[in-house]
Amino acid sequence: MIIKDIVYKYGNKRENLIQILHEIQDADPQNYISKENLIRLSEIMNIPVSDITSTASFYTMFSFQPRGKYIIRVCGSPPCHIMGAETIFEVISKELKIAKGETTSDGLFTLEETSCLGVCAVAPAIMINDTVYGYLTVERVKEILAQIRKKEGK
Repeated sequence: MIIKDIVYKYGNKRENLIQILHEIQDADPQNYISKENLIRLSEIMNIPVSDITSTASFYTMFSFQPRGKYIIRVCGSPPCHIMGAETIFEVISKELKIAKGETTSDGLFTLEETSCLGVCAVAPAIMINDTVYGYLTVERVKEILAQIRKKEGK
């Protein structure tokens, strides 16, 4: 990944920083923004590293720590909570043998909680990378995880 090319694609303007950060993170096989990439981005865009870091750290979708190939975000909004998000979180945690913020030993999954996915009508919901799954049940969650594992040959 060449950060210079990503910046060129969006334009070297501060208002494009969020899109640039998303693409930098997406291009990394460990789904995060490394310190080296922050420094390089700072040099290219002429924005202090501290400004880039504070912008990225404001949003829960960005990470400065390596994560799995599949980021599972469990919605913790009031509608999802009422409809069983806690149970969904527990099932995922048990199935993957990880707690919130952890990554499976094979580097495949990272489990996170988010305050809201904006899909209250299909509560409880999760997002895996860019795909939203709603109307979840324990069985459906196990099925989703099994499909991903099968796709990855695990």
